[in-house]
Amino acid sequence: MPQKAEVDTTNLETYRQSCLDIARRRLAGFSSMKDIAAAIDELNAYPNLDRLSEPREVKLLDENAVDPGDLDRARRAVLDGRVFWEHTAAGEATRLKLGTKFVLNPVRDLTIELMAEMLGEELGREVTPADIRERLDVEPDNLLPMNMGSRHMLQMAFDLSRLAAESGRDPGEVLAAQKMLLVLNEKTAEEILGQFRRANYFGFARTGVFFMVQPSFPGIGLADGGFFFDPAAPLRLHNHGQLVMQETADGQIFHLDESNRRVYLTSGEFGGLLEGMLDKISFNIEDLTYLTESIDWAGLALALRLGDEGFNMVMEIVANDPERPIKGGLAAFDEALGRNVMIESFQLKGLPNEEIKFLNKNVNHYTNPAVSWRKLRETGLPMPLAFKNGYLYFQPVQGDINFLVRTAFVRRRELRPIRAWKSAANTAEAVNAMWRQDRQPGFAALAHRVTRGAMP
Repeated sequence: MPQKAEVDTTNLETYRQSCLDIARRRLAGFSSMKDIAAAIDELNAYPNLDRLSEPREVKLLDENAVDPGDLDRARRAVLDGRVFWEHTAAGEATRLKLGTKFVLNPVRDLTIELMAEMLGEELGREVTPADIRERLDVEPDNLLPMNMGSRHMLQMAFDLSRLAAESGRDPGEVLAAQKMLLVLNEKTAEEILGQFRRANYFGFARTGVFFMVQPSFPGIGLADGGFFFDPAAPLRLHNHGQLVMQETADGQIFHLDESNRRVYLTSGEFGGLLEGMLDKISFNIEDLTYLTESIDWAGLALALRLGDEGFNMVMEIVANDPERPIKGGLAAFDEALGRNVMIESFQLKGLPNEEIKFLNKNVNHYTNPAVSWRKLRETGLPMPLAFKNGYLYFQPVQGDINFLVRTAFVRRRELRPIRAWKSAANTAEAVNAMWRQDRQPGFAALAHRVTRGAMP
């Protein structure tokens, strides 16, 4: 593994204490935050950087040649509620400066003028409203008045309802059979919980929709030779690796009862829920392909078959965009370990984005998910560091689960770049994707029907 998995995830307080213990051990030779900041790339560096090459023996996913039996099995697994859906909605749109991604509503939050200003600031040159209009199929105020979270949940309800109808099943029963987890942040958790209540859980069963609030942590400071959480430091999430570790602790995951009170699960209860699942799929809220195709049937079919072969994680490799290369997980073959690995960009010692050829798509499958969940509960994840605003923050990586369980790397016959709403450069594409979503026959009608007209 890139670093030893050394964090205690029993509960949030033991996690906090683990962070301080790790800082003391790993940074014992440093006397100032300035020195730590200067060494941060070296501290996070993947130990076998000089032994990496292009990925090998990657499984090929040919969407035009999927075994019909595998596809039928994937559809049955979804219809029967044996796929667990994890939606990570805690992230803030830091590069967009528009708040929590889940509650972003282009009708309310975007104008052509603002889009031009945001893109101009990002590119460092003037961008006019006319430039933006050339990129758009529709202006933001012509979209259905829904935020990203509503769009995310309704697309799944829409796709599942179509699947049920095509399979001769009752759509309401199929939606009620689903189990899912929404990961929220402290800032907007109550707002989003209220949104789910008002929208009738987007057609899903209240008891099958689970939530978890991912906490933010103050930065760690150094004084008198000791590390401490500084209450004056800005609060930040500890990346997506912390949330998967949090899922293994007692009293973190809950559903709402009929009186809207939180009913918390023990660690064992959540683990037991996963025991009955064939796959757990982790989605990011900003994925744009999802807006018209929430379920990748070919990918799910292959993942289930790989699960039968003993793989407990499936990671898809995509091509970096050569015109706008982005940072992200680097897929490579580690000559020292003799296996493919996925390494986060901050562990690459400043490798330029354009040199990252293969990326993780960030829609991961955890086949027979109780296996990876148990391994996480036993070991935790490595704890890389970030230096922000003069403070230290840990940034564990969900993708590092690939070091804990047998992992298959897959690629499509045609490597496609990631399509996600990450920054101002992707905003016009995001608006266009939402317009395509709105124009799906029956989408708006289903949205009104399942939410009873309550579409935030």
